[in-house]
Amino acid sequence: MELSGWGRYPRIDAQIIAPADLPALAAGAARLPPQTIARGLGRSYGDSALAATVIDTRHLDHFITFDATSGVLVCQSGATLAEILAVAVPQGWFLPVTPGTRFVTLGGAIASDVHGKNHHLHGSFCDYIQSLRLFTASAGIVHCARDAEPELFAATCGGMGLTGVIVEASLQLKPIAGAFIEQTSIKAANLDAAFELFEAHGDASYSVAWIDCLAQGDNLGRAIVSLGEHASSGELSTGSDTTLSAPFTTPGWLLNNWSMRAFNYLYYHRMRDMRRHSRVHYVPFFYPLDGIRHWNRLYGGDGFVQYQCVLPRAAGREGMAALLQCIAASGKGSFLAVLKALGKGNGNLLSFPMEGYTLALDFRMERDILPLLDELDAMVIDHGGRIYLTKDARMSQATFRACYPNWNNFCEIRRAWGADKHFNSLQSQRLGL
Repeated sequence: MELSGWGRYPRIDAQIIAPADLPALAAGAARLPPQTIARGLGRSYGDSALAATVIDTRHLDHFITFDATSGVLVCQSGATLAEILAVAVPQGWFLPVTPGTRFVTLGGAIASDVHGKNHHLHGSFCDYIQSLRLFTASAGIVHCARDAEPELFAATCGGMGLTGVIVEASLQLKPIAGAFIEQTSIKAANLDAAFELFEAHGDASYSVAWIDCLAQGDNLGRAIVSLGEHASSGELSTGSDTTLSAPFTTPGWLLNNWSMRAFNYLYYHRMRDMRRHSRVHYVPFFYPLDGIRHWNRLYGGDGFVQYQCVLPRAAGREGMAALLQCIAASGKGSFLAVLKALGKGNGNLLSFPMEGYTLALDFRMERDILPLLDELDAMVIDHGGRIYLTKDARMSQATFRACYPNWNNFCEIRRAWGADKHFNSLQSQRLGL
């Protein structure tokens, strides 16, 4: 079966194994080939959930327990964040950290140690995982936590599925009084103004900025910064299902320098006031792209690559300006350019965040895009930053090792648990893991 990540690049033919339950997963353990990786909904952008053999975890989606008093949920890894929200929100609980789509599995969120609009205050997803159960190559199902097999836990959280198959986890949710977000949107004339807004509103629970990555000169990095707080009251509804869909793959040439410049201009100027307040449901605030199913088809038949980097706080303004100048000069801009502030990282070996600023962009896959991304890589490394593995489809081994100094320790833990003999993705082979 042909598979790809959400970016639809690269594509491979893979054998799919879809165990109906844990006994079925365990029964096939002895027959796992050396290039095997677990996969949930396939929302990682590149090749981290691609291999010759793919274990589809979507049947492992049962809820085990939910304590509506403490907010502790125990469920299998194939349950999606949307399914968790459908259970938790009506009872006054929410995800402590959420990425930009709710259509990812719990196991995928752990494997990527996802972050969200509140990382600057509340950290990453795995900071709220109390424990997990991992199907390993050498010892079957192993319970691990910060006080039980802590090295395996630190390698699995953010470990891109390379230590085994996450089959179950205990997650601490956060209480909410309503399903709506009090949102404040503020226009920033350029990148310096955007950084000043982030610094001035560092106590906002949620913050994110849309960036016009093709603007140049005095307008370089002009942005709309969005701040959010959970409403103090209101209904506890989960919102409506998505009704819009991209029905077919559009011609790639539709996304060009001129159409992107026009879109960015209109998007920035559609907000006439410098500051605007609104109350919005959590779905459009956290998951705007979930409003269009199959939106990845809009990038054409060759797909796209998402590029996300983080630069340390000391290098943030200078480094981000240099990156945006390089992108604007190339004309290879992005409709989806997002800037966020990140807080301190955690102890997980391959987790992405560090204290500073992260920029995420989508680039249509075309002949001359990879040299541009290599140029951006070099700039990120020069500023002491790193590239996000969940978004990566083409980073070199040398770049990876420069970004993730704990890679060797990670490899030792993989070998100790026999994971290197079975759990290997296209990404891990490309990066020398």
